[in-house]
Amino acid sequence: MKTASFEEKNIWVIVGPTAVGKSELAVRLAKKLNGEVISADSRQVYKGLDIGTGKITKKEMRGIPHHFLDVADPKKRFSAADFVRLGSEKIAAIFSRNHIPIICGGTGFYISALLGEISLPPAPPNPKLRAKLEKKTTSELFTMLKKLAPTRAAKIDRYNPRRLIRAIEVAKSSRNSVEIRYPSILWVSDFHNRSRIVKIGLTLPPKKLKEKIRTRLLTRIRHGMIAEAEKLHRQGLSWKRMEELGLEYRYLARHLRDEISKNEMIKKLQTEIWHYAKRQMTWFKRDKTIEWFSPNDKTIFETIANIFSL
Repeated sequence: MKTASFEEKNIWVIVGPTAVGKSELAVRLAKKLNGEVISADSRQVYKGLDIGTGKITKKEMRGIPHHFLDVADPKKRFSAADFVRLGSEKIAAIFSRNHIPIICGGTGFYISALLGEISLPPAPPNPKLRAKLEKKTTSELFTMLKKLAPTRAAKIDRYNPRRLIRAIEVAKSSRNSVEIRYPSILWVSDFHNRSRIVKIGLTLPPKKLKEKIRTRLLTRIRHGMIAEAEKLHRQGLSWKRMEELGLEYRYLARHLRDEISKNEMIKKLQTEIWHYAKRQMTWFKRDKTIEWFSPNDKTIFETIANIFSL
């Protein structure tokens, strides 16, 4: 069998906020295109973070290969630079099998970095600065970042101290955390400008998305999300690291330490996941090359097929 060249292949990208239904569409598209899915989720890379992150199950994959799930130890940090390095290799490997890469996820920074749309900050770690910043509260860190890099502050998880510290570190080093460029037609720079990017976005009206977030959260809790967090802690994942992992694991850690009740945890998570979804949409809406669809549209796949001549 002839191996397709980059010129003969598109790289597909499916983006959108959490809970909108990206994974299901990615599997359907992969079935149609003989594709493989590259997960672009900053927490699903970690082993054991299954229920809390909404990781796709083997049954839901329907035999489609999925990459970047369960590839890292949650006790260690997997960075955007790691994702770009390994993701570039993965795309090349998928092409070599004459398959189509389908990047699917909600971590916009990872996706933009992999596609060559932003330059990752070159700032090296600054141990002295980090030690100083670690003594500050998340509120103090967020205030600092707003002064140094207001654009970055508007998109960051303001309650995640690790990300706040890194953003401050980068801002202090370069005063310009990322260099963003949006050419009219996007090409992957690491593949010699030869592979066209086809981007699909899924979105829902705010009321419907809020309800999906709530329903999915309650389902995860019924399926053992709290027990999963207890197990992770027994296996050596510290409370501090769970706080750093953010969202579900941050509030699970607080609940398991009896700092908040189960009902308080659910209420907080509904609010924080919704705020996260809004930050995701803020990131993606800047990109005018994305074609947007509603996942509730029963003819969505037919529409996509017509637009992109599948």
